[in-house]
Amino acid sequence: MKKVLGIVLLFVLVIGLASCGSTGEFDVDSESEIVVGLEAAYAPFNWATPDQNDFTVELDGQSGMYVDGFDVVMASQIAEELGLTLVVKAIEWDGLIPALLSGEIDLIIAGMSPTAERAQTVSFTDEYYRSEQVIVVNTSGNYADATSLTDFSGARIVAQLGTLQDDLIDQIANVNHLEALNDYPTLTTALTNQAADGFVAELPVAQGVVQSNPTQFTYISFTEGNGFSVSDEDVAVAVALRQEDVALLALINAILADISTETRNGYMEAALSRQPQA
Repeated sequence: MKKVLGIVLLFVLVIGLASCGSTGEFDVDSESEIVVGLEAAYAPFNWATPDQNDFTVELDGQSGMYVDGFDVVMASQIAEELGLTLVVKAIEWDGLIPALLSGEIDLIIAGMSPTAERAQTVSFTDEYYRSEQVIVVNTSGNYADATSLTDFSGARIVAQLGTLQDDLIDQIANVNHLEALNDYPTLTTALTNQAADGFVAELPVAQGVVQSNPTQFTYISFTEGNGFSVSDEDVAVAVALRQEDVALLALINAILADISTETRNGYMEAALSRQPQA
């Protein structure tokens, strides 16, 4: 039986935009599944794997491939509480919001920050994780002992395309802001090949990279006043959904409210321990 958490459906919105494939509000009672989009290349939040375990979900359209990670655990809990079957699709980062607006997916659970720019086209739930922004560097490089952004003057710094992290690079004085790359495996390769001196990442992602390559990489975490200037939305991640899905937003917020910070941190620690090792 579906869990509706006592939320009353207030109204139905119809989107008339030609670019949007959705025709009305997501109705939990009439649906049997909920489709979540993520990259499947953003460990420890999400990653693809051929190995099945108690946490994995099969990737839609990719026979024999599964997805694991913190986002997957959160998505599974949300789907279970809604009484729906979870379907997960792997979509490149820049394609996630278009896929949501077109109706290809119902939710984005992909470590996405609820920025004001994104909120112009999609809605966001309350945060489901909070992190900080750091810089991953080579342990033998010139920046391994850095303690502040000023230490990165002249450094070649890169980040993922279309992300907050790419925007933050310009806060470094005299930085050599490299062209953004598509995903974190590519960023890691750029650092390995010394094509970049560092890349900006969320702390859990940086921890995962370092855990997989402890002798090669480290990350620089900054004390207050020495690091990036970020807003509250910059350190939070939230579930994105279509703006017309008002009732679904309320349902997911109610589910998230019942998951304690300690439980979420435990999910993240477990994801870090399961992520692929280089």
